[in-house]
Formats: sequence, structure tokens, C-alpha cells
Amino acid sequence: MLVSAERTIEGLTMTATLDHRLDPELVPGLAVVTEAGGFDLDNLAATRAALAGMFAARKAEAPPIEGIAIEERRAPGRNGAPDVPVRLFRPVGRSDALPALLWMHPGGWVLGNPDMDHFDVAQLAKDVGCVAASVDYRLAPEHPYPAPLEDCYAALDWLVREAGSLGIDANRIAVGGGSAGGNLAASLALLAGERGGPRIAYQLLIYPALDDTNVAPASDAVPENPFWSRDNSAKGWRAYLGARFGTADVPPTAAPARARDLSGLPPAYIAVGELDMFLDECIEYARRLTAAGVPTELHVYPRACHAIDAFAPDAAITRRFLAERNAALAAAFRV
Repeated sequence: MLVSAERTIEGLTMTATLDHRLDPELVPGLAVVTEAGGFDLDNLAATRAALAGMFAARKAEAPPIEGIAIEERRAPGRNGAPDVPVRLFRPVGRSDALPALLWMHPGGWVLGNPDMDHFDVAQLAKDVGCVAASVDYRLAPEHPYPAPLEDCYAALDWLVREAGSLGIDANRIAVGGGSAGGNLAASLALLAGERGGPRIAYQLLIYPALDDTNVAPASDAVPENPFWSRDNSAKGWRAYLGARFGTADVPPTAAPARARDLSGLPPAYIAVGELDMFLDECIEYARRLTAAGVPTELHVYPRACHAIDAFAPDAAITRRFLAERNAALAAAFRV
């Protein structure tokens, strides 16, 4: 059964088709996104500009998170690549070496920058008592795989090398991100292991996009999500993978679900909504991590869809999700 939220904006009627199981507190925010036209990936320039303006305005207008110092830094690029902008969030008044979270923003590999989840990352750093480093990685399709991932690896390598000067405990560095950012976090854990690179203490995977073959049509079990459609998901994967999309030539460090061996990876936390199109791949990845001996915590949030923290941050289910996410990270840093 589906319910319909229909409104008129400047003479244009738009209809958001919402599953009846969706938490009622999520409906208004989701309807607003749908009314605005969603994310038009066929006109990336305009969509990027609109989002950048919206996030910059919110960042300028909203009060800062008290107790958090923010600094813009740059990590040296790898193998001749440009330097990577990194936004650091640090609790003030702390002189001890703190744990750190390297964070990758969402956006389907084609949209966004650290402004997208600026306040969420700042609040996370405050609640957990850690340094958070948000990576402004290059975007597809101009910079397809592996460029965004290499930017994240460069930022991770920089955090480890400069841990002393940054006031970071190099033995307690986690990686995390939402959606495409969750993909990059999981991929980074695989890549660091493959290269014998920096030790990662924890993976914080928030509704991550793990499987490029997840192209099944909407069903009653996993309905379409008006916030980020299946069409947008496929377009994001295509932009990121280029000619590899849909072939057997997709490496695990691009789509972690393709990894044959998950043993030896860092402990993981995976959070996903019951109505998220990524539900099955998140559950399967958590199952495989556990089977490989990787300590894994999986949270499936009832009546929730993709990216609830983006469009309904004040909903009770979102507040619970954020609190549990931050608590899991704090506990990991105490180990």
C-alpha cells in the first residue's frame, strides 16, 4: 500500500509516493525534498550549484557548535594528484592525543562537499570527544574511480603521518561516511589492508552503497525512496565506475560487496533503514564480516528510509540513530 503526498508549488503539482510503513515524522521532510524536484543528476552543474548555495547559506546562518574549533587543512595528493582539502573539527580545551574519525560525505560520488554535513560532523566530534576530519574528495564523473578513493587514502595517510602535530592518537583512527561516503569508508578499509597501509581502528558505515549490482526494481519489501531514487543510484554508480559499470571488471575497492575475503578488516558498525534500497546489501555485508571473524554491529531502523538524518534530523528515529551511532564510535575508541 502506498500513500501520496501531493502539493502545488508555483503552479506545478508534484506528487511524492511514500510507503505507508514510513515513520510519520519522516513524511514532511521527505515531501519537501520531493517538492523541490529531488536531485537532478542529468544537470549536475545546476544541482551542484543549488546544493552548494543551500549548504553554504545554512553554514553561514546557523550558530556554530560550541566547544568545537574548525580548521581548513590540505593533505598532499598522491602520485601527482592535487592536494586534498580536509576540514578538521576538534574539541577545544583538549591537549591530549585524541582519537580521530576520517569522514566522507554522501552525494552519490557526484554531489556534495564538507558543507553538506558540517554541523552533524561537528556535533559528532563534540559528542564523541574526537577529532573529525571531513574530506573534500574529487567528484565523478570528472574524476571517476579511483580518484575519490585515492583522495581519501591521501587524507588517511596524512592523518597518520601528522598525528603528533594534529594532536591525534594514530592508533585510534576510524573511517566513516554515509551512502557513497560509506562506500568510500568501506573501500578505504579494504585498500589500506591491500596496500599494507595505515592501520584503521574502526569502520562507521552509515547506509553505505556497497553493491553496484543492486539494480533490482522497487518492491513491497524495499520500496522506492523519493529522496534518492534507484535511478539516481544507478547514475551515481555509472559516473563513478565509468565503462566498468555493469561488468565483471569492478574491483572490491570500488564496490566492497565484490570482495571475496573480508577477514582482517577493522571492526564495523553498519546502520541502515528498513525501507532503504541498500538494506539487503548492508545486511549481507554485515553477515559476511561476521563470518570472516570481524566484530560487526548492525542496526536496521524500523520505518526508516535512506538518509533520514539529511531531511528529518529532529525525528525521534533520527535522534535515536545519531545517538546510537555516536555511542558505538565512542565505545570503539575506548577499546
